[in-house]
Amino acid sequence: MSHTLKIRIYYEDTDCGGVVYYANYLRYVERARTEFLESKGVGLKKLMDEGVFFVVAEAALKYLSPGRYGDILAIETTVDRVGPASIVFRHTISRDLSNEKLVEATVKLGCVSRDMKPLRLKKNVLEAVTEADGTS
Repeated sequence: MSHTLKIRIYYEDTDCGGVVYYANYLRYVERARTEFLESKGVGLKKLMDEGVFFVVAEAALKYLSPGRYGDILAIETTVDRVGPASIVFRHTISRDLSNEKLVEATVKLGCVSRDMKPLRLKKNVLEAVTEADGTS
């Protein structure tokens, strides 16, 4: 199961040549993961209120082609793997109209408590993301 988020590239997202600044793709995939989880009924604000947080443990991006000012990007998010206290997401960022693939990203999130100690994924989170990756 995947989720797609569309994002318009604004001037503030680009360098002086009108190309998306490379680090901004991390912001885009963060938004896409949040929307993915929310679409599965996993409210991050509610989890935070309960003392459950997600932190980025690993991130890898492969840049294939530049996004440019004015583009609309489609960010497809899927779950790659789920551990007892972690989730690995895959993101594919494409130019919406042409489907040209721009960036491939893999991000591993760890689940932690307020004091940054590892926590097992809550049942509702585990069910939502294992349904999403087809392992249920």
